[in-house]
This record gives sequence, C-alpha cells and structure tokens, in this order.
Amino acid sequence: MPVQEAAPRGSTAGRAWRPRPNVRKTLLLVHVLASVALAGEVWALVMLNLTATLTDDAALVGPAYRLMPVLVYGGGIPLSFLALISGIVLGLGSKWGVLRHWWVFGKLLLLITTILFGALLGQPEAMAEAAADGTLPAAARRWREVAVVAAQLVMLLAATGLSIFKPRGRVPRPRRRP
Repeated sequence: MPVQEAAPRGSTAGRAWRPRPNVRKTLLLVHVLASVALAGEVWALVMLNLTATLTDDAALVGPAYRLMPVLVYGGGIPLSFLALISGIVLGLGSKWGVLRHWWVFGKLLLLITTILFGALLGQPEAMAEAAADGTLPAAARRWREVAVVAAQLVMLLAATGLSIFKPRGRVPRPRRRP
C-alpha cells in the first residue's frame, strides 16, 4: 500500500474547502459587521443597565428594562449566531483554521462564552417584568445585570483585540500513531 506524503506546512493540500476570493470577502464582511454590531448592541445594554441601576426614577427604570429584551432578541441573539457561524466558516476555509491557532480558538471560546453568559445569566425579561409596576428591582439584582453585560462587552473587546494582533502560537495537535 503506497504511503501518502504529508503536505508541506502552509500549503492548501488536504484542505477540503477553500472559498473563492469574492465569497471569502463577503463572509469576512458579514463576520466583521455582525461582530461590530454585536459589540454595539452589548454597549447599548451596558448603558441601559447602568442608567436603570444608577437612577431612582422609576419612570426611567421601567422603559430602560423594557427596551433591553428588544435589543437582545432583535440584535444580540441573531448577531451573535451570525458572527459565530460566519467565523467558523471563515476558519474552515482559511489558513487560520478553527482549532489551529490559539488566537482563533480564543475568539471562538470568547464568543461562545458571551452567548452562554447572555443565555444563562442575563435576565432582561425578568428585569422588565420586575419594573413593570413602577417599583425598582433590588440594587443587587440591578448591579448583577450590569456585571453580566459588562463581562460580555469585555469578552467581545478581547476577541476584537485577538483579531487585530493575532498573537503567535499554534494549538498542539495530537501525534498520529504510525
């Protein structure tokens, strides 16, 4: 049985799919726009949460909390999954890979963690419901919401930094047995 030689490092041999340049640029555009828009949406959530937390004006708290689910469902969720899917597709069709370089892997983990924070820790509907009758939710509860969205923003900014600086280093691959 003939032995196949390994492709030289950096070559395109062995890669199952490589998009055409226009397709790659379109994917990259979608990925960058979704990621930037997601960071903007999370920034808006930070500002709304801070406003609702730092004021004692119940007339302002209620509308701020009612707007948050609109931002989350209308922007945050679709944008985060669009950024995730486009990033994975870009990674699969590029020299960077998805699990080949630490910076790409780090971005993937940061985005997944951002999504999980929103899904498991964020409570925009509960906060809107709590403030619906004009009462202020407990201060600790309000600060918890600020902390969740602030952590999401920090993770998105860190992922952006990884995209720009692309720190060196490859994810080690398990050695194949002969």
